[in-house]
Amino acid sequence: MGHSLKLPRLYAIIDAGMFVQERDAALAIAHFAEQLIAGGATLIQYRNKSKDGPQMLSQARELRRVGAGVTLIMNDRADLCLAAGFDGVHVGQDDLSPKGVRLVVGNERVLGVSTHNAEQLAAADASEADYLAIGPVFPTSTKERPDPVVGLEGVRRARAATRKPLVAIGGITRENCREVLAAGADSVAVVRDLFAQPRAAVQDFLRLLG
Repeated sequence: MGHSLKLPRLYAIIDAGMFVQERDAALAIAHFAEQLIAGGATLIQYRNKSKDGPQMLSQARELRRVGAGVTLIMNDRADLCLAAGFDGVHVGQDDLSPKGVRLVVGNERVLGVSTHNAEQLAAADASEADYLAIGPVFPTSTKERPDPVVGLEGVRRARAATRKPLVAIGGITRENCREVLAAGADSVAVVRDLFAQPRAAVQDFLRLLG
C-alpha cells in the first residue's frame, strides 16, 4: 500500500482491558465500537494484551460483525488479523517484524509499526510498513510499562524523518489533539478519552481535528 495510504484524523483504539468487568466483554466491545462508528470513526484498532487467543478472536469477530465499512486493525497478532477478517495489523517493537507480518498477511492489508525513538523510526521507515506510530507523546496510563515520553518535539522530528503517514499516540485528549496535529502528525490515536462517551467524544475529536 505504501505512501498512498490516507489515515483518518482520528485513530480510535479499543483496549479490551477496559472491558474485563463486563459480563459479556465481546458484546460490550461491539456496542462500544457501534458508538464510535455512530460518532464518525472510520478506523478502529483492537488491542488485547491478555494473550488469550480464543477470547481475542471471539471479540474481534464481534467487532468485524458490527464494523462493516470501517477499517479494522488488529494489534500485535497477524494470525488473528487473518482469522477475524480484519483489514490490517499493527505491531510494536517486540512483536513479529514487519517483514514477518507481510509473510503472514500479504500485501493487501494495512501494516503499521510503533516507534519510540529516532532509530526505531528509521528502521520502520525502511520496512514494509504502510504507516508509522510515534509516542508516547504525553504521559499515558493505558500501558503497564510505557516508553519515555517523546513530546511534541518527538512528533516534529518524526515528521521530518519520514514521508509515510504518521500516527501520534500516548495521552492524547481533546485538550491537546490540535497541537499534536500541528506538530506534524497525520492522525491521533486515542484510547482513554473515548471511553466515557464514545459517540460524543468521536464527534468532538473530528470537529477539533478538522
